[in-house]
Amino acid sequence: MADWDKAIDLGNYGQSNRNWAGMHINPAVFLPTAFISFAVILFSLIAPEASTDLFAALRSGAVSHFDWFFMTSGNLLLLFCVVVAVSPLGKIRLGGKGASPDYSRLSWFAMLFGAGMGIGLVFYGVGEPVTHFTSAMAGGPAAPLGGAVGDAAAARSIAMAATIFDWALHPWAIFAVTGLALAVFHFNFNMPLSMRSAFYPLFGKAVWGRTGDVIEILAVLATIFGLATSLGLGAQQAMAGIAYLYNVTSSSLMILALILVMAGITFLSIRGGIDRGIRILSEVNMWVAFALLIFVLTTGSTLQLLGDLANNIYNYLKLLPALSNPLGRTDTGFYNDWSVYYWAWWMSWAPFVGMFMARISLGRTVREFIAGAVISPSLLGILWLTIFGDASIAQIVAGNGTDLAKASLDTQLFVLLGTLPWAQFTSFVAVGLILIFFVTGWDSGTLVIDTMTAGGRTDTLLRQKTIWLVAVGGIGVLLLLNGGLTSLQAGAIATGLPLAFILLVMCVGTLKGLLALHRHPVSDNVAAK
Repeated sequence: MADWDKAIDLGNYGQSNRNWAGMHINPAVFLPTAFISFAVILFSLIAPEASTDLFAALRSGAVSHFDWFFMTSGNLLLLFCVVVAVSPLGKIRLGGKGASPDYSRLSWFAMLFGAGMGIGLVFYGVGEPVTHFTSAMAGGPAAPLGGAVGDAAAARSIAMAATIFDWALHPWAIFAVTGLALAVFHFNFNMPLSMRSAFYPLFGKAVWGRTGDVIEILAVLATIFGLATSLGLGAQQAMAGIAYLYNVTSSSLMILALILVMAGITFLSIRGGIDRGIRILSEVNMWVAFALLIFVLTTGSTLQLLGDLANNIYNYLKLLPALSNPLGRTDTGFYNDWSVYYWAWWMSWAPFVGMFMARISLGRTVREFIAGAVISPSLLGILWLTIFGDASIAQIVAGNGTDLAKASLDTQLFVLLGTLPWAQFTSFVAVGLILIFFVTGWDSGTLVIDTMTAGGRTDTLLRQKTIWLVAVGGIGVLLLLNGGLTSLQAGAIATGLPLAFILLVMCVGTLKGLLALHRHPVSDNVAAK
């Protein structure tokens, strides 16, 4: 395979695709993933208690036996991104030297962030810092790095560093590795926009057969469960916000009605495509999120929060080696319940976010891609977590945060906003923010799943995309209603485990592809738009 790039052979890939009821599908990927997806939905409907127990067992087994593997994989993927970005390989342009970006940097960044983890930051942006601060003050296994019993200042520093660790650099590196691989092989080697393409330097034509089908099936299932987790969290928080705002009782029926309404909006967004759907919603959401962030900053202790930003970055970098250590941890409550869960969630999201990143990144250099996909969103995430997290912790330290500390994860954002001016209006805006993130995530995820099950095609019919919209939404609803957060987490962790191994192998294939482009610049001129 030394000269694998000299004469790329796509074999019979695409010839196995079939037209069925007007839809263009790869049956070897579409049928197994559709069957498994709807089997999970039926199982959850027929035997809700058994399905809840099964997902809880999957979560417990994966975390207890593979926690070290998840953490080590995340560390290696981040290291890969750093090495590639600072090396001469970073100068390679996605699509070749003559390729130009399809989107402005602002639109590009807004879509990267919106599809990545916007809804998660809104959900956990208050709750996680508060939880870690409370745990750090009390000490014990749930306290990050053992905490700082009775020392509020030290506990705050540890809590914010631990929260930032879960949301900055590592998760975005996981997404970027996938996006870079797909972009390189699609835009520079004219291969299908498919997970299997990144393995061509390793397995040759075998990736167009059963080997590639297995990779795609695992990627699609991971995407479905990872996306369902995010949609479940978004629906739960949006419903909690509506109940908090309008003093109504949250119920399963109301959550279902809310998701049905959002499904209709998502359907319209899918119909509009990336340019008329996701791009517009992502830009709107970024500005709304920025406005809410500025509001909390300016109505709180502005100078203190800005000072906290620098301190949080410093403490995060200082504690990064300890927080990323995969072995001999005594803070098992924090490590397993938060970091390992997140790492598995990010792994399960990687095919979805990575493929979407690739689709919108034609014309960027590798270095620009990694900076835009890893560093920029990490800094924005740190800013968000600092403003909302430190503002919440300050309320508790001052003795005014009793309700905040006791509130559930899905209502803590609204409790914080309730302590600030114009609470009704800002809480309404926050609900809108969550719902738009809900739509952009569901929309972009549906498009990616459809592409993976259609042999890399992006021009499929609307009815085909609608199947995956229903499958993802159905799984998210049933996991949320039957087992709540535990079942959602279990689904993400169970599918993230095999993806971790796939992503590590993908790094090897991507490196081979980049080295081939570096050795033979003349081949770096094929753009597959």
